[in-house]
Amino acid sequence: MDMLKAVDPDVYDAIVHEEERQRDDLELIASENYTSVAVMEAVGSVLTNKYAEGLPGKRYYGGCQFVDRAEQLAIDRAKSLFGAAHVNAQPHSGATANQAVFFAALEIGDKVLAMDLAQGGHLTHGMRLNYSGRWYPTISYGLDPKSERIDYDAIVRLAREHKPKLILAGASAYPRIIDFARIADAAREVGAVFMVDMAHIAGLVAGGEHPSPVPLADFVTTTTHKTLRGPRGGIAMCTQAWAKKLDSAVFPGLQGGPLMHVIAGKAVCLGEALRPEFKAYAAQVIANARTLAEKLMSAGFRLVSNGTDNHLILIDVTSKGLTGKVAETALGRAGITVNKNLVPFDQRKPMDPSGVRMGTPALTTRGMKEVAIEQVAAWIVRVLAAPEDEVLASRVQREIAEFACGYPVPTDAAQPSVLPLGF
Repeated sequence: MDMLKAVDPDVYDAIVHEEERQRDDLELIASENYTSVAVMEAVGSVLTNKYAEGLPGKRYYGGCQFVDRAEQLAIDRAKSLFGAAHVNAQPHSGATANQAVFFAALEIGDKVLAMDLAQGGHLTHGMRLNYSGRWYPTISYGLDPKSERIDYDAIVRLAREHKPKLILAGASAYPRIIDFARIADAAREVGAVFMVDMAHIAGLVAGGEHPSPVPLADFVTTTTHKTLRGPRGGIAMCTQAWAKKLDSAVFPGLQGGPLMHVIAGKAVCLGEALRPEFKAYAAQVIANARTLAEKLMSAGFRLVSNGTDNHLILIDVTSKGLTGKVAETALGRAGITVNKNLVPFDQRKPMDPSGVRMGTPALTTRGMKEVAIEQVAAWIVRVLAAPEDEVLASRVQREIAEFACGYPVPTDAAQPSVLPLGF
């Protein structure tokens, strides 16, 4: 980045320090990951210079013959990876992809049935301050208080009672496999559109480690980062019957020119996910999450639903006399990055909740397996046993930085440009 350093040393400095943080710390935020060098090269390419409103072969600008090729690769690879009938690769984010589905399938004022944000859903699933909650009256479903798993009987009951126009499945903090078939049945019974936001688990679906919602849903949205290990962006998929409405909702409904450099990065990550190595990666993500869960539970931490089936765990740290904010701060000081999070039926406020969310996609990308995750769990237990001990935090941070050297990030010259060592 010699040119950036010369032209804008302040931005250069911020990037260098962020690179150091990603290299030296342990990234346990469930929604974060490392892209390959190939993805970053695509996102940093000259495609950023090109306007391409419209779709491949049907543009409103000239000179699109090469960006058309990149976007068509993203579309074709997503279809192959997920078995989708129709794909729009242009949404700038997962939130935009969700909004495009609402725009395509609903009128303002139509009712939606979706998972409660406070019990594991997402803010674009009807949170009152978000467009989804302001424009579309949302009835929320959640978890059974005893099992802390989705209450499917309640979904059926609420669907029959409220007759929503759209039923939305998907979560941002739910550690168990979602039974899409049961929710699809509820949608069909009441004549609702069935939508799935699989942003968190898309990589697990791609790797065959989570049941796919694509054959069951009218619409499926996802981000391309998280477990897919691509650039920050979104994709929207649908049945052929909804294709024209979805495309029209994305452009001109919500967006102007698509980000062709990001779409190229999406194509690269989707190509990587089609390789056999990615299946091994997805399986290891889950194995690592289960190891982390087991070690923390054996140390006396209470996990929501008593474990995990996927890439994340949700810890109720009040079982150790802590709050989510205290735990996040203490672990961050020691070089372990997590995020505070509400737990189901939480009595605390969102900015200082009872829980912490952790996930294993990023550490798995660095090549960590069960033995390494056991060491990570041991550091978490040590730090949270004395969250105010800054001397301990500094000691653990040094240990982690040394440990992390054995698991280079994909941007390190020691790593191949596509997939990390071991996968």
